[in-house]
Amino acid sequence: MQGFGKYFSERLATLGNFAVFSCRTLVWMCWKRPRREQLVYSFYQIGVMSLPVVMLTGMFIGMVLAVQTFTQFRQLGIESMLGGVISLSLVRELGPVLAATMLAGRVGSSIAAELGTMRVTEQIDALTVMGTDPIYYLVVPRFLACMILIPALTVIADSTGVFGGALYCIKILEINDHYYWDNAKDFVGLFDIIAGMCKSIFFGSVIALISCHQGFHCREGAEGVGKAATKSFVYSFVAILLIDLLLGIAIDRLTQILGISSGLTKGI
Repeated sequence: MQGFGKYFSERLATLGNFAVFSCRTLVWMCWKRPRREQLVYSFYQIGVMSLPVVMLTGMFIGMVLAVQTFTQFRQLGIESMLGGVISLSLVRELGPVLAATMLAGRVGSSIAAELGTMRVTEQIDALTVMGTDPIYYLVVPRFLACMILIPALTVIADSTGVFGGALYCIKILEINDHYYWDNAKDFVGLFDIIAGMCKSIFFGSVIALISCHQGFHCREGAEGVGKAATKSFVYSFVAILLIDLLLGIAIDRLTQILGISSGLTKGI
């Protein structure tokens, strides 16, 4: 019981520390605009450098969806509806979640390792001694970059996924391109696109906060930096799934309250 109580109190203290860390980040973001050079560096590292992996991931997701669903649709004689199903699955669910997961591994781990190294080498303490708040100088630019650019990268992943699925279905499975794109247009509605974008904003924010928090509270030594990078990815992945579940429930309730028809309902 003593060990269980100690573990529970430590986890509760960590959660409280993370909440305070997040509030300080949001306060600094609203209070003072970050420096231009810091924003440009964060935008380049998080946005531009992530383009290849995001585009490659999105394209293969679309192709895998085409491979996995074609047999079942052919048995029902509705192969032409693959365009709508693939596009809706990517825009509404798979695109935001898998893109955020890939970026949690690439961007989140990189942020945690970078800030963890700065903590170990006492660079963060040096910023405090110089009178510069390290959260304002280090965390806010990365948080803004993740919150703004991860939704943009999600759109790119969705687009390449739709293109990859169409390329495989039309060129290899020989599905009529007119019916493919017509169903894709009918199935995907504006509300589905907005729902996917809203999810990616939350995903980007939580990836930045968790990764920066793990880097700031990294233990000493190379082992501590490695553990911080690993924990940032694991916690970010769990948070992405949890937020996806909660937002999915909220979006479904919203559609019922407002009487909004999704693209799938219109397509059918």
